[in-house]
Amino acid sequence: MRIMIRKKIAELAKKSIRDLQKEGVLTQFEIPEIIVDYPREKGHGEYSTNIALILAKMARKNPTEIAEILANRTSDKIFEKVEAANGFINFFVSEDYLRNRVKEILKQKDKFGNLIIKRKQKINVEFISANPTGPLTLGNGRGGFCGDALANVLAKAGYKVVREYYLNDRGEQIIKLGHSVLGDEQAVYKGKYIDDLRKKLLQGRALQYSVEEVGEKAAEIILDKMIKPTVKRMGISFDVWFSEKSLYVKKEVDKEISELKKKELVYNKDGAVWFKSKKFGDDKDRVLVKTDGEKAYFASDIAYLKNKIKRGFDVLIMFVGADHYGYVVRMKALAEALGFDKDNLKIVVMQMVRLMKDGQEVKMSKRSGIYVTLDELIDEVGLDIARYFFLTRSPNTHLNFDLDLAKEQSEKNPVFYIQYAYARIHSILAKSKIKNQKSKIQIKSQNLKLLKEPSELNLIKQLIKLPEVVEDTERDYQVQRLPQYATDLATAFHHFYRDCRVISEDKKLSEARLSLILAAKIVLKNTLDLMGISAPEKM
Repeated sequence: MRIMIRKKIAELAKKSIRDLQKEGVLTQFEIPEIIVDYPREKGHGEYSTNIALILAKMARKNPTEIAEILANRTSDKIFEKVEAANGFINFFVSEDYLRNRVKEILKQKDKFGNLIIKRKQKINVEFISANPTGPLTLGNGRGGFCGDALANVLAKAGYKVVREYYLNDRGEQIIKLGHSVLGDEQAVYKGKYIDDLRKKLLQGRALQYSVEEVGEKAAEIILDKMIKPTVKRMGISFDVWFSEKSLYVKKEVDKEISELKKKELVYNKDGAVWFKSKKFGDDKDRVLVKTDGEKAYFASDIAYLKNKIKRGFDVLIMFVGADHYGYVVRMKALAEALGFDKDNLKIVVMQMVRLMKDGQEVKMSKRSGIYVTLDELIDEVGLDIARYFFLTRSPNTHLNFDLDLAKEQSEKNPVFYIQYAYARIHSILAKSKIKNQKSKIQIKSQNLKLLKEPSELNLIKQLIKLPEVVEDTERDYQVQRLPQYATDLATAFHHFYRDCRVISEDKKLSEARLSLILAAKIVLKNTLDLMGISAPEKM
């Protein structure tokens, strides 16, 4: 029964176009991608395509004429009506099909939203990867929550997903951390945590350790006592914590530089060793070994990327900060040099986050007065709200985190609004004396046919969109669809609850509506799970 309606429409339209080409109505040309969207106007059906407008330009014909011909040829039993309007083809889903999908949701439960296609690809999603030089901050939260939500979506789409955190636990930043703990003139990092590290590590014994050793020991403490606890609190579980230092211990960096030399992709200039990055589309060549013999950070990138490739990943996704735009072209050039399809290296650049209160940017750190830690934010607004607000905007746009709205305990707060819908459903089901809500309600097709009210049908239309939301997001990584869909779904339920009495003297109608809200509960829970947000039964 699991029909992907948009895919069905695209297949029907493509077949009709081929038939028209065979009949000579349309000239022979390669059929373009058929995009199926949701119409903005309710009166234009549930799905719409502009393929007739595109074909009209290619075939030099009237788009209205093509739309009418295609509308007549793309009918199917799942559609109540297919019509042409202003060059668009609009599809109206039949009520019987909608009602049958309710049964499907109740049967699939937590598997509803899973894509039918069997995926063989193994995907690595690397996110956060903040230097172990201090606590995780507001900026780390955006990549953290978006990366985790995307991993959830990819898993629901059928991929084998590995979550990974890359630790920059050697090199320049560790030296800087060492200087900071020692409190000398080259100190960079400041704050109470640095003072605490100084007391813990030194205790008047500074001469026992080199600057690098102090930095390494401090980084280990920061990772174990600050970063990992915060990650756990964020509701994130990494499969791999990968150490940059391990690449040097195992000589993987030297090995990969040697391999590039064999391929004649490395040269010496001005006392340094360079990688021929321009050959693969970069704007300039990159230093691998500096004039002082120290390996550049890019040398670690080579070994780390090759390590991922050797682990058999088909797609590599990396979430990086806004200051890493130049990193994208550089890493794709490197991927190509290492024999990996650069199109399968996906780098998501996260834009800046600002915390706003009363329309002004605020800094609320108790540690340094310079940055806001994730722990402070979660203390202030809670995990669910933090996750939701970070997911609401596309990664490539700036995000203003509205602290006033986040702390609002009313329907103005979108998280409260969504969770209240879930709690209300639970309350109704409890009142209906269904002792085990996970068990099947006695569903009869003739009872579901009683679902005829506009708000009932509109709720079902929202419910069946979840697989499409998953499909779209696994394709383009725009996780902001999840909170928007959750809000639309909650709105559809609240309107249904306003318009329709669920439990009444009409036993059959009550049963049908209980089936519908149980389906709504399942889909809402599945959506909240994708976002990593809790589904409270009481509020």
